[in-house]
Amino acid sequence: MDISQSPSFRRMPSGIWILGFVSLLMDVSSEMIHSLLPLFMVSTLGAGAIAVGLVEGLAESLALVVKIFSGTLSDYLGKRKALVVIGYGLGALTKPLFAMAPDIGLLLAARLLDRVGKGVRGAPRDALVADIAPAPLRGAAFGLRQSLDTVGAFLGPLFAVGLMLLWADDFRAVFWVAVVPGIMAVALLLVGLREPASRPTPTQKTNPITRINLRRLGPDYWWVVGMGFVFTLARFSEAFLVLRAQQSGIPIALIPLVMVAMNAVYAATAYPFGRLSDRMHHRPLLTAGLMVLIAADLVLAIQSHWSLVLVGVALWGIHMGMTQGLLATMVANTAPVDLRGTAYGCFNLACGLSLLIASVVAGVLWDQFGAAATFYAGALVCGVVIAGIALFPLNRK
Repeated sequence: MDISQSPSFRRMPSGIWILGFVSLLMDVSSEMIHSLLPLFMVSTLGAGAIAVGLVEGLAESLALVVKIFSGTLSDYLGKRKALVVIGYGLGALTKPLFAMAPDIGLLLAARLLDRVGKGVRGAPRDALVADIAPAPLRGAAFGLRQSLDTVGAFLGPLFAVGLMLLWADDFRAVFWVAVVPGIMAVALLLVGLREPASRPTPTQKTNPITRINLRRLGPDYWWVVGMGFVFTLARFSEAFLVLRAQQSGIPIALIPLVMVAMNAVYAATAYPFGRLSDRMHHRPLLTAGLMVLIAADLVLAIQSHWSLVLVGVALWGIHMGMTQGLLATMVANTAPVDLRGTAYGCFNLACGLSLLIASVVAGVLWDQFGAAATFYAGALVCGVVIAGIALFPLNRK
């Protein structure tokens, strides 16, 4: 049977499953903390929405900026696993800092170090997925890894809710428990994953970031980077979903369930849409994902009742499932094999700068004009991106 027509689960290499379960465990650890962090900052440390936006924007953008260096280094060395281990290890080691943070300064330091770890592992891990997965299953492979990652992203908040109810809203106790799955993720990665032997190792090490290599990436790749930049402007930090849920009157201990709902939808849709991206043109799928995000923004802007907040959050999850694996696949499809790490690094650098801008602007709009203005602005940017996709289409799938 042709591989492109066979069931993807049976054909998926074991390395993709290992990377997926490592992501699952680390996301359980991270989301136990991150689902509570905006509330911890506002209710315990006395921060405002601008501070939340700045911390989240700096943290997530730093992670994406660091990816350019780790991705390039993985191309230079011809090895990726060591960088992935270092990145996950740093993420695990920073978790106790959240529990110990007495003020916004140490919390910011912990958040930034945690995201540095994410940045170190991100591009080499994505390049490993592209190296390991057969080309006809590449979209499904990215979708599967993202789906398992997102299973962890909804289990983490679910555990956080249970522990918050059990321990009477003790944020710091929950943060200490989050250390355990982070350590488990690093152990699984060390023992379970082998570097693929089929990928050629460069015989002469040269700097991948040269004018010649950047030209080799080609116009189709740079189109994807440009779309990734403006695309990220439309999707600010998910911390603002948590703050919107707080406005709806949901008890503090139950607010992480909002992220459970979003990530459950995200996990359920990432793999099917990843498989779909292997079978259809990418541009209409990307456009559809943006239209779903517009619907999510409008629902969240118009209504703050908890039931409709959940609808908006679910639509946000569908959008993530439709687009995140797709964008990663588009990078892999448009970049040369020997420059994949660099390609993911440059892509994530652009997205990191965009996310910082989007999150800070979202925080300012929230504080100055209210929550609705933040989500209306996101919907407006989505419309601009859709117009850009129509006016400047990608030359190939």
